[in-house]
Amino acid sequence: METLARIEEALAAAITTTEAPGCPPRLAAAMRHAVFPGGARIRPMLCLSVARACGDDDPGLSNAAAAAIELLHCASLVHDDLPCFDDAPTRRGQPSVHLAYGERLAVLAGDGLIVLAFQALAVASGRSPARLARLMSTISHGVGMPFGITAGQAWECEPRVALGDYQRAKTGALFAAATCAGAEAAGMDGNTWRALGEWLGEAYQVADDVRDVMADPIALGKPVGRDVALGRPSSASEHGLSGAIQHFDRLVACAIEAIPPCRGSAQLRQLVRLESERLVPKSWCDQVEGLQRAALPKAPPRAPRKPRVAASGQAPAITPSLP
Repeated sequence: METLARIEEALAAAITTTEAPGCPPRLAAAMRHAVFPGGARIRPMLCLSVARACGDDDPGLSNAAAAAIELLHCASLVHDDLPCFDDAPTRRGQPSVHLAYGERLAVLAGDGLIVLAFQALAVASGRSPARLARLMSTISHGVGMPFGITAGQAWECEPRVALGDYQRAKTGALFAAATCAGAEAAGMDGNTWRALGEWLGEAYQVADDVRDVMADPIALGKPVGRDVALGRPSSASEHGLSGAIQHFDRLVACAIEAIPPCRGSAQLRQLVRLESERLVPKSWCDQVEGLQRAALPKAPPRAPRKPRVAASGQAPAITPSLP
């Protein structure tokens, strides 16, 4: 809970800077609407967890890095929900930004959140200015071209896409940025933590594909069935639900294995396990297995054997057949 409180405080401080007297009030409201209330905040939690595991000697900078990651994620959701992409009416259990404030303000709100993320990071770097350039590079790489979440969104506009390329950019890139940025905010080598973010990001996208089929839209806070409706690449479509869940389990195992030796490794492993259960509950696995068993073809009932008629016209005694 302490980690979540740090994230919410950093996000609130960043959003408050956009609400100065004389600013466009509806744009400021749309930006706040995009960030609060939050979802699981898994990306900034991952960022701070890695920073803590690496020593976290500048909490102000690690808080800003975590907030920047979440602000960029929120911006991507605003744009993802737009009519030109998903045309989603809800997000996190409330009206999507374009539905609440109109399409024009939704575009601007997403743009404003992107700029705000880097502003927050720059303001917090006073104590450790030498770390800023690396952090800026890492986080922008996870967002822009050629392999960031912008590229992931763009793959939906291409006539052909490999599922792995789509998932690595759409979701994995920002997870990798979160783990690397957490280490770099603490003055450590981010590349040591990249594999953890990449495995987790791919697992998260597979889970999102499964949830798009199986989750309750009210509990999920957004519409389901969108991958099929929009013809998007999906692990559930490519591998089937059972195959997608098995793939998710493998990715989670790889993510846990990728955690470098550190004093916080046990807590990180526990975070990954808890998040994996939240994303794809064990009860879903049992449900899919039950559906598969029910769908198996059943052997037709054996027809009773007709007695052979002897030449005399009398039916002989029937010898019971072996089972």
